[in-house]
Amino acid sequence: MMERLTIQATRRTVIGKKVSQLRAKGLTPAVLYGRSLKEPIPVAMDRTELSKLLRKSSYSSLITVNLEGEEHNTLVRDFQIDHLLGDLTHVDFLVVSLTEKVRAEVSVVMEGKAPAVVTAGGLLVTGLERIEVESLPQDLPEHFVVDVSNLVNFGDAIFVRDLTVPANVTILSDSDELLFVATAPVAEIEEIAPVTEEVVGVEGAVPGIEGAPAEGEAGAAGAAPAEGAAPAAATVSGVTAAPSPTPAKEKGGKARVDKEKGKGGRGR
Repeated sequence: MMERLTIQATRRTVIGKKVSQLRAKGLTPAVLYGRSLKEPIPVAMDRTELSKLLRKSSYSSLITVNLEGEEHNTLVRDFQIDHLLGDLTHVDFLVVSLTEKVRAEVSVVMEGKAPAVVTAGGLLVTGLERIEVESLPQDLPEHFVVDVSNLVNFGDAIFVRDLTVPANVTILSDSDELLFVATAPVAEIEEIAPVTEEVVGVEGAVPGIEGAPAEGEAGAAGAAPAEGAAPAAATVSGVTAAPSPTPAKEKGGKARVDKEKGKGGRGR
């Protein structure tokens, strides 16, 4: 069972855009809601105290909100932060009953060092960072500690099913979800020699991939170049090759030239 946390709150009548007046006084607007309440209760809390509380709590921490003498058991469900100033701007508290099970997300905390990483130079890849569980509010784990010191060889992994879970807690996340895996270091990719691709032109067709945009449309990556533009480089297995330096030829080895002329000596 985790530590019980407490914070003081007062009712507020200031709502909407006017809550900026509260923030100017060092207060953070918040709201209490839940099935046991007839309607949500707007409240205000000291910003400094609330920030300290959230730094040492999590989404599974049971928090007692003392609202002018009335105590409410709550869980933090959401909060907003001013990313420029770093201040809390709003917090949502879900009021819960100690006799009814709730769902919450419990964080995963890594412990120890993986030999496959420390001694073999491998990489430790992380999966889920939070596990969804169900239990009575007071039985929610603060976090799940995962010891990675058993990851000795490349490919060794730890899954949700490997967690040690209290008997009164039910795991809702997929048991096959990955938590940690030790992998081999990324090998150097061998350089692939450039490949020159020759495209045979067909009268009336647009050279390039099927579905290339029509004239005047923006060309996607790998699409045919617009009329008058330099031909795009061919791509083979992620390697860019130079365009063909020679024109396409018809049977007989001569370059195909449209000799038919219209009036005025211009090509059709």
